[in-house]
Amino acid sequence: MMTSQPPGRHKPTTIAFYLPQFYPIPENDAWYGEGFTEWRNVVTAQPLFEGHYQPRLPKDLGFYDLRVPEVREAQARLALEHGIDAFCYYHYWFEGHRPLRLVVDDVLAHGCPEIPFCLAWANENWSRHWDASGHEVLLTQRYSEEDDEAHGRFLLRAMRHRLYLRLDGRPVLFIYRIQAMPDPAGTLARWRELWRAGGLPEVTIIKFDTWGNAAAPSEYGADAAAQFLPHGLSGRVPAVAVRGGHAGDLIWSYDDIVRLQLSTERPAWTRHECVFPGWDHSPRRGAGRSTIVHGNDPDRYEQWLSAVHDRTPADGLVLINAWNEWAEGAYLEPDLRYGRAYLQATARAVGVAPSTTSVGSIPNLENARSPDRRFSALYLEAREHETRLRRRLSRLEGTFQRQLDGATATARAEADEMRAHALRFTQEIDRLRAELARLEAAGRRIDP
Repeated sequence: MMTSQPPGRHKPTTIAFYLPQFYPIPENDAWYGEGFTEWRNVVTAQPLFEGHYQPRLPKDLGFYDLRVPEVREAQARLALEHGIDAFCYYHYWFEGHRPLRLVVDDVLAHGCPEIPFCLAWANENWSRHWDASGHEVLLTQRYSEEDDEAHGRFLLRAMRHRLYLRLDGRPVLFIYRIQAMPDPAGTLARWRELWRAGGLPEVTIIKFDTWGNAAAPSEYGADAAAQFLPHGLSGRVPAVAVRGGHAGDLIWSYDDIVRLQLSTERPAWTRHECVFPGWDHSPRRGAGRSTIVHGNDPDRYEQWLSAVHDRTPADGLVLINAWNEWAEGAYLEPDLRYGRAYLQATARAVGVAPSTTSVGSIPNLENARSPDRRFSALYLEAREHETRLRRRLSRLEGTFQRQLDGATATARAEADEMRAHALRFTQEIDRLRAELARLEAAGRRIDP
C-alpha cells in the first residue's frame, strides 16, 4: 500500500486512468436501453479498413461487472503486479449527483480494492455520443459557489482516505477541463481554504491540457499541468491513408505520435507526461466519425513508456491512458489478441519483474459456497436491489416533476387570469372615479 511516495523511492509514480463504467446505472438504462454498459459497444464493433483490429474482446477478466468486488480486486492485483502504482478514477459531479459512483464509494467505505487511488474530476456535459458537446445533452455540467462548497466537502472526505495517493505528503487531484469553469481560481481558492480548515495538507491540483488549452496552470490557480493524450495531437500529427478506409475517419500512425511526443519541448512549468497503449473510439462513433491510432503494439508502447519513465524525475508522475477504456481502444487489461503483453511491457518499462501468475477466475456468484462468496452474492444482490430502487425513484421523480410542472403551469395561468381581472376592475374603478369627479364639477358650476 502506498498512500504517499515512500522514503528512498527512486522512480516516478505510474498512474493508470480507470473508467468506473462497466455496470448498469439508471441513466444509461434510460438513454441506451435496460442493462446497458459499454461492453455492448465493444462487442458490436466492426473493422473499418484492412488490418483494423476490431472487435477487441477481453481475456483474463472477461466481460466483467464492476458491481462484483472480486473483479476490482483482480484488477488491482494485476495492476500492482505489473508496475502500476495507483488508479486514477474518473469522478463525476452534477450539483451533488454522482453517476458511476459505485467504485469510488466502495473504496471510501470499505478500502477495497487495496490499491492507492486519486480522482480526476471529469467536468463536462454528458452527451448521447460521448463527445461532451452541447448536442443531445443528457447531463449538464453547472457551477455555482454553493455547489463548490458541497463538492469541496466530498473531495475533502475522499482525500482524507488512507488509500488516497499523496506525493511529498500532498494529495493529488486532477481536473479534466479547468477552462470550462467560470471562475477556476476562485473555486480552487475556496476549496483550499475549506480543505485546510478540514485538516488536510496542501493539495496538488493538476489541470489536464485538454480541448486546445495548453496554458500555464498558474492562470487557473492550479499547481501543475498534465497531458491527456490524444488531446493536443490534432494538427500536429499527419493523417495516414489506409486501404479501404472511410471518408471522415482520422487515422494516425502510432510511430508518428511517439516521435512527436518524445521530441516535444517541455514548458517552463511542471507538466506530467501521458502515454497510451492505443486509441480507437470507433466502437462508440462508427464509420466516418472515428479517430483511430494504427500500428500500435506492445513493443512500441514499451519503448515509449520506457523513454518517458526514464526522463521523469522521482517526484514526478507518469500517466497511462488508460487501464480499461475498451470502447476507446485504450486499455492495459488482457485481450484475446495480446493477452498480458501490454501489462508485461508496462512492467519492463517501469522496472519491475512482469507477473506470470494467474488472476484466477471470477467466481460464479450464483453457485458460491464459501463465506466470502456468499457475502459477495449478498453484496451483488444488494447492489441490484439498490439499482432497482434508484430506477424506481428516478421514475417517481420524473412523474412528480411532470405533475409539478403541470400544476405550476395551471397556477400561472390562473394567476395571469386573476391579474387580468384585477386590471380590468382597477380600470373600471378609475373610470367611475373620473365620471364622478366630472359630475361633481358640473354640479358646482350650476349651483347658485
